[in-house]
Amino acid sequence: MRDTAANDTYAGLRESELVEVLDGLTGTAERARREVDRLEARRDELANENQARFAALDEAEQRVRTLNIIAGLVPVTGPGIRMTINESSTRVNVGSLLDTVQELRTAGAEAMELNDSIRLGADTSFDNGVGGIEVDGQLLEPPYVLEVIGDPHVLRTALEFSTGPIETLETYDGATVDVEELEAVQITSVREPTRPEQAEFGTGQ
Repeated sequence: MRDTAANDTYAGLRESELVEVLDGLTGTAERARREVDRLEARRDELANENQARFAALDEAEQRVRTLNIIAGLVPVTGPGIRMTINESSTRVNVGSLLDTVQELRTAGAEAMELNDSIRLGADTSFDNGVGGIEVDGQLLEPPYVLEVIGDPHVLRTALEFSTGPIETLETYDGATVDVEELEAVQITSVREPTRPEQAEFGTGQ
């Protein structure tokens, strides 16, 4: 009974034959180990590729958000100032208003809006209009309220220096100017994106 039930797979093999069987089993185990190492390395490689892909996607999304803000294509909020310009007996000069906007840009303004309706951009146009000033072809009447997102103290300083925008508006244009520093400025107007007609991607882009 015991002889019948026993596993006789290797029964009767000579010592040299048993050594060959053992070497074969060892080789199989080694090949299996190498395959496990290969698969684990590939797994780590794919994980690194996914991390790099996710990092690249995140960076691209951040750049898109930044460019949308710079281009004025999305509503934004943040700390900043509200500048209110009231006319008296004389009209505010278009050049004075444009100089004010340029000074604020130089001081780090990240977004600007006039009279809760026009988002200012790099290609914004200013012109004299009947009863007010035309901005991007839209007539705005006084008072002119300019809301700006950026560092409030830096923005205010850019307006208040000697011979700066506020002094020019008050002295030469007869306007009264009030500037408020705010913890939160809401800018909801957006610009319509325009397609370049002449500019193209450079070589290698």
